[in-house]
Amino acid sequence: MGMVPENHPLQDLFLALVERNFSEVIGLRDPEVQEYVANMLTEFCSLENMYKVRNSSGQPLHDVGEMLLESDPVYGEAPSFDRERQVRKHIGDFTLFFTGMFPESINHWRLRRQRLENFVDFMRAGKESYYIVSKFEFFEYAKVAPLFKHLAEDFESCVYGLNLVKNDLREMQHPIVQRTNDLIM
Repeated sequence: MGMVPENHPLQDLFLALVERNFSEVIGLRDPEVQEYVANMLTEFCSLENMYKVRNSSGQPLHDVGEMLLESDPVYGEAPSFDRERQVRKHIGDFTLFFTGMFPESINHWRLRRQRLENFVDFMRAGKESYYIVSKFEFFEYAKVAPLFKHLAEDFESCVYGLNLVKNDLREMQHPIVQRTNDLIM
């Protein structure tokens, strides 16, 4: 997978915008949540990272509905609970990114592609996915479980905060906004 380096030039910009909007405008002053959201934005600068969940045939999944099936260890495709956690974390990130940065794209996407996401509420899927990830609170996941609990509880606030970040980027005429708009429209 295309990992974004820690010192990516956009990391500082995203962190500054997230910190300002989350702290000052919406009152979400949790630095761990802010850093997580800024890291997610940086990671999603790579299209490969945005679509890193793949099915058993190796094809990238673009639909939240297909991702939900991939995450199900009982009735779906997930071979383990670790895989469930991995895919659910991605669903949370994916839905937070699109509902916060490009909410207008969701209906356009649904109309253009008659797929499973027509039946999926992005907000609910993201919030529920972060909640499920927060329940993995043992062993190597114990330290980050509270972060995902906060992301689930504050999902709507994070969406609003990301919308403010998007507006700041648009005012700055940052190419990431235009590039992503071109890809999804």
